[in-house]
Amino acid sequence: MKQGWTEIRKQEIPWRIYHNSFLNLYKKNKWVTIRFTGCAKGGIGYEYCKAFAEQNYYVFASDISQRMHDMLDLSSDNIETLELDVASDESVATAVNNIISKCGRIDIVINDAGIGSTGPLAELPLETIRKAYEINTLGQLRLVQQVVPYMASRQGGSIVNVGSVVGRVPTPCAGSYCASKAAVHAMSNTLRVELRQFGVKVVLVVPGAVRSNLGRANTDSVGNYDWKLYKEFKEAIAERARAS
Repeated sequence: MKQGWTEIRKQEIPWRIYHNSFLNLYKKNKWVTIRFTGCAKGGIGYEYCKAFAEQNYYVFASDISQRMHDMLDLSSDNIETLELDVASDESVATAVNNIISKCGRIDIVINDAGIGSTGPLAELPLETIRKAYEINTLGQLRLVQQVVPYMASRQGGSIVNVGSVVGRVPTPCAGSYCASKAAVHAMSNTLRVELRQFGVKVVLVVPGAVRSNLGRANTDSVGNYDWKLYKEFKEAIAERARAS
């Protein structure tokens, strides 16, 4: 048990080093298919799609239909863009099946699609909290469940789930987001043990604050709420929303 837990802790790595780790892990292969979620311009996924493509890895970049135009300049000889809604069983299944039909394999999945969810838990609408879990947590598991059978059949593959430092250290006025990321951490650590026997590696990435579109989207959404108990803290809540 102690050895297993040590393995789990070793596999939790900060965002800044995971890129080089995976390049080194797969550099001996001539054909590696990498599958990204959440790749619209202005986010983490967008930048890492470009970084992997520059190293001649074949990348499938995806996002929801409303953001497809933000991926137009990603198209290249070794990047393909496709529509994907991680909150939809049908959309995830279709995207995975299309990639398998074309390439026959998915070597790496980068699960980084997500949304912010800012506000005091005592007043934040339950529907907003459900949406955060549906996308940030279940969205990752939904894709995992689709790709694992293919990876297990080949006894190889890697799944990279993007968590957050606030999944370990929750902060006020972001409890919904923090909880959804804490669930990603627990899910990833469990999957790592469960999938090891099938040759599938699971890595949890734990980034800190990143300047991206997530903060801007948070700010837009939090402005729609009419706080009652927390009315005098409206600006503080908005400031927390900007800190992605």
